[in-house]
Amino acid sequence: MAEEQVSFDNWQKLDLRVGKILKVEDIEGADKLYKLEVDLGKEIGKRTLVAGIKKNYNKDELKGKKIVIIANLAPRKLKGIESKGMLLAAVNSDESKIIFIEPEKDIEAGSRIR
Repeated sequence: MAEEQVSFDNWQKLDLRVGKILKVEDIEGADKLYKLEVDLGKEIGKRTLVAGIKKNYNKDELKGKKIVIIANLAPRKLKGIESKGMLLAAVNSDESKIIFIEPEKDIEAGSRIR
């Protein structure tokens, strides 16, 4: 199935950044969600994200991990928490596997993805 095409101009509107996970918390009543505190560098600072990755990652393996974030996504409330961005991950068809999109080598938090 072919997906709808996106123009280059629309793609350029996305602000993709490297984020470093600083803190991971459980969310009461949510079996799939974590509340993440992510450092997006000096220009943006810290952000709160809510992500449905609990079944695939434990808290200890997330702390310090560098991931790719859509930094300019409109905020959205999930379980009463305002999520200010979205992490990027590869997901198989039945969502039993979720694998982060992450930098190949170490680079500072806040670095742009282009």
